[in-house]
Amino acid sequence: MRVAIIENTAVTHHGQVGVALHEAAAVIDLYKPWLDGRLPSPGSFDALISFGGEQSALSDQSHPYLPDLAALLYDTALSGKATLGICLGAQAMARGAGAHNTIGQNPEFGWCQIALTDQGRADPVLGQLPSEFPIFEWHSDHFTLPPDAVHLATNAAAQVQSYRIGRAGYATQFHFEASRAVVRDWVNRFPDVIETQNPGFGSRLPSEAVARGQAADAHGLAIARAWVALI
Repeated sequence: MRVAIIENTAVTHHGQVGVALHEAAAVIDLYKPWLDGRLPSPGSFDALISFGGEQSALSDQSHPYLPDLAALLYDTALSGKATLGICLGAQAMARGAGAHNTIGQNPEFGWCQIALTDQGRADPVLGQLPSEFPIFEWHSDHFTLPPDAVHLATNAAAQVQSYRIGRAGYATQFHFEASRAVVRDWVNRFPDVIETQNPGFGSRLPSEAVARGQAADAHGLAIARAWVALI
């Protein structure tokens, strides 16, 4: 299988998604449109992934490729090909689908609790998880549920934590790719930003990694493997 991965920022960890792709012997084509504006052509891949970034899904002036990315994610999901948007990727896919993007109104940082909807519990990917589970979050922007999308997961801070478009077009506001190793690297790389987002998180990291990170790692890998199985 050939998978196109879109990175939207300089530091992008594939994390648990990368583990599942390597287990499946996927061939990866990597795109960095934040550098050169290049995106994959629709017929060049078997599956499409868009990871997160510090920009908003509406930052067209600084990142002029975003409207094309939004359309590519939505059109690929509608086609039935396996599509995955995480954080900014989910926000961009929602934009392409005609949802309303909200900027800076829904901040979350750290391992947070997520609840599956009834449709999420019946879903072939998220249905692998318990009805409530911890997973990592790092965002302030959000979106409304796209028209005709299936609402899969929620919490009080950001109502649409996950949705599906078509057969295999998945979007998660949460960072299920973020294993404990990824989170440790984020804390090391961005200590000042993270201190602003969640004061004291760096000092609490060892205890939180034990209390919730270990379970989140297992849940994230379960999601990744189930999505890869749809390719």
